Amino acid sequence: MPRTAARYLYLTRHAEATPDESALTEAGRRQAALLGERLRGVPLTAVHHGPLARAEQTARLIGEELDGVPLRCSETAGDYVPYLPPRDELPPEAADGLMGFLAQFTAEECEQGPRLAAAALAAFTGPVAGDAPRHELVVTHNFLVGWLVRAALDAPRWRWLGINQANAALTVIRYAPGRAPAVLLFNDTGHLPAELRWTGFPPELHV
Repeated sequence: MPRTAARYLYLTRHAEATPDESALTEAGRRQAALLGERLRGVPLTAVHHGPLARAEQTARLIGEELDGVPLRCSETAGDYVPYLPPRDELPPEAADGLMGFLAQFTAEECEQGPRLAAAALAAFTGPVAGDAPRHELVVTHNFLVGWLVRAALDAPRWRWLGINQANAALTVIRYAPGRAPAVLLFNDTGHLPAELRWTGFPPELHV
């Protein structure tokens, strides 16, 4: 049987973006640089990022703090709806709100999302071939972080909804051979000063 080793998947939502999402704010640039500093000691083999400007710029600023770790643009690390649940899958008390939220996305977005979500699971999760553990960072968007955390916890597919990530926060999932995935960190902002935390979250969710 081929040997496998643990994968450590580091996930972050892009840093704070301008209102038109075409670039990072000054706060966002600081967030990205500070996350890069935090990750300096991690033996990352690659930084994957989505194709949108806010993810690409975040990845580039993180990469400037690392030592030659390659940046790889990936459609599967992009911004998309990973799964569109039918109403009867949702908790009755939350169904109206969740269906209203999902109604803002186009049919095209909802159609292509599940294909990309399946590709992300195939590309970024599970143990890796060989004897050496692998450490990878994915700079992405809120929905994909929620989707991958949901999958790691073996939660229902609709449960990506409501798993929210602050800008430049860090989530880490370990996939070890013969073990269930382990969420080691979630939405960790310890590398950010107080004034740079919780961007991307409505005030009522700040803790």
